[in-house]
Amino acid sequence: MFMVLFQTTISLLWRISGNRMAAQLKSRLRARSGSVPEIQIHEPRNHMEDVPHHPLDPLTMQEIYRVRTILSTHPPFSPSFPAIHSLSLDEPRKDLVLSWKEGDPLPPRKALVIALLNGQSHVLSVDLDLGLVTSNKINRGSGYPMLTMNDISVALEVALSYKELNRSAVKRGLSPSDVTCVTPSAGWFGPSEEGRRVIKVQCFSNQGTPNFYMRPLEGLTMTVDIDKKVVVKFTDTGGEIPVPKATGTDYRFKNQKEPLKIKAINPISIEQPLGPSFTVEDGHVVKWANWEFHLKADQRAGMVISRAMLSDSETGVPRSVMYKGFSSELFVPYMDPDENWYFKSYMDAGEFGMGATAMSLVPLNDCPRNSYYMDGIFASWDGTPFVQPNMICVFERYAGDISWRHSEIPVNGFDIREARPKVTLVARMAASVGNYDYIFDWEFQTDGLIHVTVALSGMLMVKGTPHQTVDQMPSQEAASGPLVSENAIGVLHDHFITFHLDMDIDDTNNTFVKVDLVKERTLPGQSPRKSYLKAKRNVAKTEDDARIQLKLYEPSEFQVINPSRRSRLGNPAGYKIVPGGNAASLLDHLDPPQLRSAFTNNQIWVTPYNRNEQWAGGLFTYQSKGDDTLAVWSARNRAIENKDIVLWYTLGFHHIPCQEDFPVMPTVSSSFQLKPVNFFESNPDSKGGAGV
Repeated sequence: MFMVLFQTTISLLWRISGNRMAAQLKSRLRARSGSVPEIQIHEPRNHMEDVPHHPLDPLTMQEIYRVRTILSTHPPFSPSFPAIHSLSLDEPRKDLVLSWKEGDPLPPRKALVIALLNGQSHVLSVDLDLGLVTSNKINRGSGYPMLTMNDISVALEVALSYKELNRSAVKRGLSPSDVTCVTPSAGWFGPSEEGRRVIKVQCFSNQGTPNFYMRPLEGLTMTVDIDKKVVVKFTDTGGEIPVPKATGTDYRFKNQKEPLKIKAINPISIEQPLGPSFTVEDGHVVKWANWEFHLKADQRAGMVISRAMLSDSETGVPRSVMYKGFSSELFVPYMDPDENWYFKSYMDAGEFGMGATAMSLVPLNDCPRNSYYMDGIFASWDGTPFVQPNMICVFERYAGDISWRHSEIPVNGFDIREARPKVTLVARMAASVGNYDYIFDWEFQTDGLIHVTVALSGMLMVKGTPHQTVDQMPSQEAASGPLVSENAIGVLHDHFITFHLDMDIDDTNNTFVKVDLVKERTLPGQSPRKSYLKAKRNVAKTEDDARIQLKLYEPSEFQVINPSRRSRLGNPAGYKIVPGGNAASLLDHLDPPQLRSAFTNNQIWVTPYNRNEQWAGGLFTYQSKGDDTLAVWSARNRAIENKDIVLWYTLGFHHIPCQEDFPVMPTVSSSFQLKPVNFFESNPDSKGGAGV
């Protein structure tokens, strides 16, 4: 670990300060360890000459500039240019993408723009070939677009110049320079906050530590009107609550003074003597083993997998598995009804953007050697493009796992020892949404399985308390969470991540099948057994049939099949979703945060494909009422049998903090799998396998 951390430090210093500083650190490392690790340098790429090669390629920098020029001449915007809250590819119709082949002309390039002007949210379609705005619709429902960095900067500027904030800081023994503030989203809690964009501002002490999250100015909350640039409400009810100490909160490697009381781990490295086995063509098309898919960065979703194709193990012909998969929304409610906490019910994708908050990945620590790094090209609030560098990485993983194995005891005349190593391909991104870091992995296996993992790390959001030990607390049960350090409570909270999975098994017309495991009892005298299980198939005909709440003692298997594609034995080709560890939202369905996040009422939903139904919390999530969510769409109870359908899956975490989560949380993860069911004629790995 020491070596890996120093490799990363060398790389960063080289990029920032030139060869001299890197060489100095390299010399120190040689003196300390007797060897020098390989230095990986990832130079920034010039994207001004990028051109699209695939119908789903994101907008290039030149295209974003062109969209801005077109918008500036659009009559409603000619007097005053709007704030751009989202500017991305308006993807072609699905049938056009499916019929396109490499070498064909691209479908017309269009941009989807969400802009805000004079309190009105505009949804615009811009035709880049025609140079025209072809559609301009004003949002008449609830909610506002995703926040921009300018919105956050404005809110912080207003808050930090507010005199009452400075007085509150001085009362706590702090100077203005000791104060760092953040901008929690306001949620929606009734008509008093409607008709204007508001945001909360809360502050912390950065005195003596960069980990200011551990040092809240408890009880201090401001509500800022973003557009009017004024503080509309200021409360400070925590003046008597001490600011938690800074001691032991700095997590940076370079500032660790105390030696570890455990034996150091020796350096570890995974080598690929012949280089990686995957290729990335034209910047976005990933090819590896029997897989091919389109990969791109997205300002809201973070990372999008499209056109996932798997070569048939018998014929080698590529077959469709999934048209599009991405994390559609996150819901993070904190469990404290206090005036300064009740509103903390974040919807991170729709409010802040997972791509917008994605930071550059750290070579060798976030991603191993031989990784391929992909940048995100996004639009800022003024419509100009910017680069989010190295926000996605692609790499091969081998961790000593086994793809399959079998041994035979020689007593039967067979002396067999067969095993295959499991080598997989991973596409990864990480978003730092305030105090929390989310790591998303899409992992592809040669046996056709897709393993999707969400890992959580970062910092707790702690609540200040006058108590330093649990013995001082009048009632631990009355607190909103356990004491994790002196004067700091780790507030209980949940995380839910909902995925949009447009499965296209061998074609667009698919069917959702729920296979129930049902206990059957034997007849008297039939068998020494008293009971056994049978699998009973239930075809979902409408959306009502496909709303699933997972139940441990009523187990089922959930398949998406193509009734028209059969194996040689007559079984329909399909994939099943295999849930991992999960959690369900326990909030009242009429609680305002749950109304907005009703997509977490079930773990599985199935809807007919609709290109306008991609964001589980609605297109306009910020301060929304929940009137345009997955739950609202599904309530229409549309037909889904033998249709182009979308599978939605929510994985969740209940987090009861503990002292080991302080000052930085160890990574925890949850996952699900998309696994072939009669898709192949047999195990595609049985005749071969990866080598290491």
